[in-house]
Amino acid sequence: MHFKRLGLPLIVLAGLVGVPAASLAAEPDNTMVISLKDGDVTIALRPDLAPKHVEQIKTLVREGAYNNVAFHRVIDGFMAQTGDVEFGDLEDGYSAERSGTGGSQLPDIPAEFSEEHFVRGTVGMARAQNPDSANSQFFIMFAPNPGLDGQYTIVGTVESGMEAVDKIKKGDPAANGLVNGPDRMIKVRIVGDGN
Repeated sequence: MHFKRLGLPLIVLAGLVGVPAASLAAEPDNTMVISLKDGDVTIALRPDLAPKHVEQIKTLVREGAYNNVAFHRVIDGFMAQTGDVEFGDLEDGYSAERSGTGGSQLPDIPAEFSEEHFVRGTVGMARAQNPDSANSQFFIMFAPNPGLDGQYTIVGTVESGMEAVDKIKKGDPAANGLVNGPDRMIKVRIVGDGN
C-alpha cells in the first residue's frame, strides 16, 4: 500500500525488501520541517512507531505552538532538547529558570516504546521519571546512545539538515546542558499542510 502511493514500479520494489521504514521518505502529512538559524531540518515522523506521540506533535505544530521555542538543553555529543511550549517560547512567556519543566495544554501521552535504536538524527520524546509523562518536548540525537533504546519513545528521524542541528548553541556541561541565550525553532510546519 505504501509503495503504491509512491508510484514505484514493481521491479524497484523487489530491491527494497528488508529496507527499514525509516530509510524511506515520509509522506507529506508526516514530514515536519523545523527552520533554524542555520537552515531547515526535515524530519520524517514515525506514526508506525508512535501514533499518539506523532499526532500530538502534529497538533502542536498546526497550532504554531513550537514557533520560537528554545533549545533549552543541548549537550555536545549527545542531543539537543526543545519543545517546552509552556515556558520555552522566546517571544512569549520565556523563563530561563523554568524552561524544560513545562509541556502544553494537551494531556501527557502513554509511552510507545519500540525496537528502534537511538542513533544520530533520531528524534525522541523527552519525559520525566514516569514513562507515561511525555507531552510536547522532544530531542534530536547528535550521536548514537543505546542506553536510551526502549526507554524513550522514538517519534522521527532527521532526513536532511543535520548540519543545522550540529550548529545549535551548546549548553554548559556542568549544568546538564542548560543553554544561556539559547537558539530557537524559528518556525515549524508539516509539509502536507502547504504552509
